[in-house]
Amino acid sequence: MTAAAVVGLSATAVPAANATPGSGVSGVTILQKTIGDTEYIVQRVTIQPGGTSGWHYHTSDAFGIVEQGELVHYSSDCAVDGVYRQGQVMRERGGPDSVHFGRNPGSTPVVMLAFYYEHKVGTPLTVDAPNPGCDF
Repeated sequence: MTAAAVVGLSATAVPAANATPGSGVSGVTILQKTIGDTEYIVQRVTIQPGGTSGWHYHTSDAFGIVEQGELVHYSSDCAVDGVYRQGQVMRERGGPDSVHFGRNPGSTPVVMLAFYYEHKVGTPLTVDAPNPGCDF
């Protein structure tokens, strides 16, 4: 939710030129705690069957745990870098060098808990990114 996966999953996504927005994705913030200039955020993210996160990156590292369904995760070289099922944990590194994409190939929604930690107050959780040249 990235982690989400995860994400392009937040209401605080920032658009980028030629971005590839997600589809069938929603997120609800469950917890948000601020300590100094750092936020700790937990969201429940749902990706509907056939839905995608769109290409994006997070501004801080994120963890995700899949509660339901199967998430296929792609790195910016277009390769599958993980398939995550119920109970599995994923980690997404923050920063523009960590552009990624998630999709739900199944017939049931993917539901994940995404944990964004050490997130700087005032910055977006996710930044939309253009497709790096993948044929999907």
